[in-house]
Amino acid sequence: MADPPGCCSACATCLLCPYSCQWITAKKEKRKGLRTTKYDCSWFLFLFCVFLFTLVWLYFAIIILNDFHNFNEFIFRQRKLWLDWSLVLLIATAVLISYSSMLLVFALCLQLCGQPLKLHWVHKILLILTTLVVAAAFTGLGIKWAEEWKSARISLQATGPFLHIGAVGGMTLLAWPLASFIYRTRSTGLRVFLLLVYCAAMIALYLAPLGITSPCIMEENQLPPKPALVGHRGAPMLAPENTLMSLHKAVDCDVQVFETDVMVSADGVPFLMHDEELTRTTNVQAVFPERAALNSTAFNWTDLQQLDAGSWFLERRPFPTVQSLSPGDRKEAAKQRIPSLGQALEAAKQSNISIMFDLRPENHSDYQNFVNVTLEVILQSGIPLQQVLWLPDGFREDVKQQAPGVQHVYGRKRLEDENEPVLHVNLPYQDMSSEEIRQYRQDNVSVNLYVVNQPWLFSVLWCSGVSSVTTNACQVLKEMEHPIWLLPSTTYFMIWIVVDCVSFLIIIWAFVLMK
Repeated sequence: MADPPGCCSACATCLLCPYSCQWITAKKEKRKGLRTTKYDCSWFLFLFCVFLFTLVWLYFAIIILNDFHNFNEFIFRQRKLWLDWSLVLLIATAVLISYSSMLLVFALCLQLCGQPLKLHWVHKILLILTTLVVAAAFTGLGIKWAEEWKSARISLQATGPFLHIGAVGGMTLLAWPLASFIYRTRSTGLRVFLLLVYCAAMIALYLAPLGITSPCIMEENQLPPKPALVGHRGAPMLAPENTLMSLHKAVDCDVQVFETDVMVSADGVPFLMHDEELTRTTNVQAVFPERAALNSTAFNWTDLQQLDAGSWFLERRPFPTVQSLSPGDRKEAAKQRIPSLGQALEAAKQSNISIMFDLRPENHSDYQNFVNVTLEVILQSGIPLQQVLWLPDGFREDVKQQAPGVQHVYGRKRLEDENEPVLHVNLPYQDMSSEEIRQYRQDNVSVNLYVVNQPWLFSVLWCSGVSSVTTNACQVLKEMEHPIWLLPSTTYFMIWIVVDCVSFLIIIWAFVLMK
């Protein structure tokens, strides 16, 4: 390489110390004859790749926050340990991305100052460890939580246009250190190679919008109506899940449907409970320690009424919103008990909202009796049957005969040879594309997708035309009067052209200036 122009001693020292762990000035460095070798360049390239790797993981970490409560519940069922693991994820990710980005900034500044890129061996080891940690995280995600790859695909519909602008801006800024390196190196082959790679990357980025699609690229007058809200176990961010308080809080959030889970006690009383065991959402370990591990259906109704179904919510704080509860809400939460299905139906009838539920466990030997008992409670409650949305697939034909007014919701897509028309479907949000949602909408099929907590995801589904979403965050989605962003196609086209042109001019200026 040719001799670099150098920079002030103070700047050189400040840059070399954290990157190379050497307290030396530019003049001393030059006397020692140290230069950036091909070996050093390879480590810089590795640093750049690690930065991109951790940046992609940061994106995934933000995306999976929508579903992270499910992960917390999974860990509790496996280890009986409750912790908000999303905080651990975000802190660890922030440390990794901060470390790699800091080193990259130091390296680029050293290159601009004409200093050698002598990465210290400690940083090399830490970069390798960072790569292994992120690779392990991606591997675990693919094995245990594969559906999140679909979530990432959906997220690109919300973030694609902005990721494109950010990528163009980042690659444009790289023009300065790249031009500095190209003008200083004596290897013609290396110059040509770097220029070709950089030009190919920029051309790909300039043309990327040709492959970017988003349902939110539409005219304002084409926007479908706002999806209705379905309270997932009520309003679990504001009250203990599957309790009457949670139902009333959901009503305050203007939800149209209270979604819950029903089990049947040993003496035939249907009650609200999601988990097969009572340990997560009650104090069963304190009241019945020797029976705590039993299935929820092994308890009779008298036993269940002795359990506290609210204090766990205040102690474990399953959501950050628990900290902001008023003293009155805290007092009410601590008084919650397990409600029966009859109590929930009465509350839903008085509040004029629908109720949708699963009947668990589906593999129970007495499941048909569960269905019959549940239907009996529904018919005796006096609630209008059109307000009952029936999810369980088992013995569905019997339900249609005994309660013909109940609305049937299917947890699958339509089949080509349906005997009866499917009017309502309830699916994970990852399982339906925007095109399928539009087609179902045209065919007057109601589509409910679950569980949608983040505004970005709600915005994408809103633009796609989904009928309703099941959510933990009804208090957040209630306040949204418009998708986060909505761009007419002509406006997006203008932004695309302007960004590309400005980027091209800045790159040309950078190469001319550095020469």
